[in-house]
Amino acid sequence: MSVSPDSPSSAENQPPTATDHLAWRRHIPALASAVAGIRQASDAWDAVSDSFCDADGWPLDEKGYEDGKVKRDAEAWRHAEVFLDHGPKVLAGVRAAARGADYVEGPISEDLRWLRGIDATLEHAGQLRREWDQIMALMDASLPGSRKLYESQAEENRNADGWHYADELAIRGPALVRAADYLADRADSEQSSRTEQARVALARSTSGLRGPLPASLPAPPVPGPPVPGRSR
Repeated sequence: MSVSPDSPSSAENQPPTATDHLAWRRHIPALASAVAGIRQASDAWDAVSDSFCDADGWPLDEKGYEDGKVKRDAEAWRHAEVFLDHGPKVLAGVRAAARGADYVEGPISEDLRWLRGIDATLEHAGQLRREWDQIMALMDASLPGSRKLYESQAEENRNADGWHYADELAIRGPALVRAADYLADRADSEQSSRTEQARVALARSTSGLRGPLPASLPAPPVPGPPVPGRSR
């Protein structure tokens, strides 16, 4: 299994400029896909989990039950890692773009309130991924060949620990996606409005220069030859 870097690439880590202050918006589709993936893994397990249990909820087929949970956890964690790669960028962008009034009222006020606990979830999930990277590096360094023997079980344990965080991201993630979409669309609308206002102002300022040039004054008459004076 390849190890995913927990930190952004050097290009993504550069400070934003005036022209890319909405660069975070390109991460929204990946974020929405990750949320949908976690929910799909959860729903798929919920649809069959009862079939492994009796009326009181105790597993009748323990192996089938455990295998189903392992599959759910693995799928959910895969999407949670995508969320870790893109979520912090979108979250920072949303908080930078949101105004004080957005938290009080408006179409995303409720979504913004839902984001209050997402920082802790992202931090804990990120810590779990960093610990996994350290464990894999330790296996490769101290026990050559041991990774093939223990990686599968270690991965199951990691995924099981990460299920809680994946589930939290599936709950709070849609609020982040909705808020991000709204703020990005609003920024586009405001930019278009400013561009139109600038165009109209420029047209008004130059309209006086586009009229007909004033007519030129008539040239003075050319004097003829002198008329001989009369003798008195």
